[in-house]
Amino acid sequence: MIDLRYVKKLIDIIDDSTVDSIEISSDKGMKIRISKSPSQRGTVQMAAPVPMAPMVAAAEPRVTPAQGLSAMPAEGEAAPARAAAAPAGLEVKSPMVGTYYHAPEPGAKAYVSVGARVAKGQVLCIIEAMKIMNEIESEYAGVVKEILVEDSAPVEYGQVLFRIDPNG
Repeated sequence: MIDLRYVKKLIDIIDDSTVDSIEISSDKGMKIRISKSPSQRGTVQMAAPVPMAPMVAAAEPRVTPAQGLSAMPAEGEAAPARAAAAPAGLEVKSPMVGTYYHAPEPGAKAYVSVGARVAKGQVLCIIEAMKIMNEIESEYAGVVKEILVEDSAPVEYGQVLFRIDPNG
């Protein structure tokens, strides 16, 4: 078991130093990696401990049926500007690394769906991190325009989970 106070202390040390990253491995197969970008002093990202097994490949870019395959840039082509392609709305981002769940338990009704009206503070989903279920609440009131994560999918810190239209 990992002592969270120890991990927090490591984060504080890295945050206050010029060291960019640290990786600690145990003989029990656990690995902790804490890193920060040197240009973003004060910002630390922490990955949850994972067994030292092959890493999961990065997720493929998501294409909706409406976009079709023509929306994907061909090799050698530049991707379209993200600002022009990004739909309007407020983004709800993952506050941690973990596994996304859309319902409180398997088979249960999802907390929200596209088109649902949400209030500030309403639970949108759960992110499991280190066997702890963390309820993620909406920071905004409005209508859910987009859900960008599949159930049981891994999520990264800062990854956009939902887009909410405050005027909807």
